[in-house]
Amino acid sequence: MAIQALIFDVFGTLLDWHGGVAREAARILAPFRPDLDGGAFARAWRDRYQPGMEPIRQGARPYTDLDTLHAESLESVLAGLNLADSVPDAARHDLVLSWHRLDAWPEVPDALARLREKYVLAPCSNAHVRLAIAHARRNRLPWDAVLGAEFAQDYKPKPAVYLRAVEALRLQPGEVMMVAAHSSDLAAAAACGLATAHVARPGESGPGTGEPAPLVPVDMAAADLADLAGKLGCG
Repeated sequence: MAIQALIFDVFGTLLDWHGGVAREAARILAPFRPDLDGGAFARAWRDRYQPGMEPIRQGARPYTDLDTLHAESLESVLAGLNLADSVPDAARHDLVLSWHRLDAWPEVPDALARLREKYVLAPCSNAHVRLAIAHARRNRLPWDAVLGAEFAQDYKPKPAVYLRAVEALRLQPGEVMMVAAHSSDLAAAAACGLATAHVARPGESGPGTGEPAPLVPVDMAAADLADLAGKLGCG
């Protein structure tokens, strides 16, 4: 089948979550820990990302949105820094909202605009709709549809997340390409019948921390999103 739509992982693939959370944590927590290592803080928080979603994937907990899960995991990060008793609720809330204020990788907005000339574009992220809107407005992400995890009431890599996105676009899985910087995400999408494209983000959470190339078979591999646009014949 000819590809008609591209759906995208967002955290890491399109947005620099590490740099954004590191920047915001250093700013918000400066009154309480002036010497905070923002990058280490961001990585420690992100390490709790997958474990926080796992009970929902397993059916042990009803669907809960990512802001709530981030707020819950933040508590253990602050406790690990002996900040549990010194950071007020307003600062905690602002830290959770730091995930709404992430910046795109430099080539992303223009590359998405090129891709949109030929394909329908939508996020396929663990973000909820309001979070996806915040990312789009901040970074000029030209989505044709804003999809969120609440449509599937589940989190990737559960099949429902990919398949609900395909259904929302009124397409067949083979007409949709999943774009991600994470091989596990692409393997799950491929198992649902989607085409796959890997975008390299070798510095996702610091130098040498991401995937410079796919670890699983994919339909296409690109150095960044602009490279993908070129390989797909867009501009």
